[in-house]
Amino acid sequence: MNSPLSGKTAIVTGASSGIGRATALALSETGAAVVLFARRRAKLDELATHIASRGGKAMAVAGDAGVSADIDAMLEHVLDWKEGGGKYDIVVANAGRGLAGSLTAGDESQWQEVLQTNILGVAHLLRRSGAYFAQRKSGDLVVLGSVVGRNVSPFSALYGASKFAVGALTESIRREVCPHGVRVSLVMPGIVLSEFQAVAGLNEENFFKNIASFGQLLEPKDIASGIQWLLTLPAHVNVNEIMIRPTGQPFP
Repeated sequence: MNSPLSGKTAIVTGASSGIGRATALALSETGAAVVLFARRRAKLDELATHIASRGGKAMAVAGDAGVSADIDAMLEHVLDWKEGGGKYDIVVANAGRGLAGSLTAGDESQWQEVLQTNILGVAHLLRRSGAYFAQRKSGDLVVLGSVVGRNVSPFSALYGASKFAVGALTESIRREVCPHGVRVSLVMPGIVLSEFQAVAGLNEENFFKNIASFGQLLEPKDIASGIQWLLTLPAHVNVNEIMIRPTGQPFP
């Protein structure tokens, strides 16, 4: 029996670790050929080898998800990838980075990088893949937002603002391409333990001690399972938004 995503090719950005890596594994296990896109080539090669060892198909493409030229080059590689069928059916726009701190106290020197990766890079990927899917009259766009993109937090002002923008971009492209048979989903995770916290500057003092009462936090595979589920629903069913929190997380 064919797996639910058999014959489909999925692009996952930010696939070298965390939610991206877990999602690539989940989609591969569901039958998809996966394209792994991130900056760390060695991590991507390791994951591609792991997927191949389990009978799956994977191609690693190194690049920066905040750079339009890198995104364009990756998409061209995908269309030339014979094992992936020379096309793509799913795009998971996962790449992004966090930044701890309020608007008045956060590190302003990192603002540009956060906005470039979390907003402009995502916008370019949605622009290119959305047009491609609309022309093909099918496809799935899955965009990773955040609970702080819906619930304001003073402790991650720029990051939260970028995820508010991502939510707006996602709804905008959904309304543009859904008449062409394209599904668009915004996935908003709560607190997920991964490399994200260290990169964002979150530590025991400014973050973890404040959420100790939340209980067991999420792992990347928990979000990947949600993405896997919404992608395997019947083609006429589109889960537009899904928010996944640890059970004990009351805010944001």
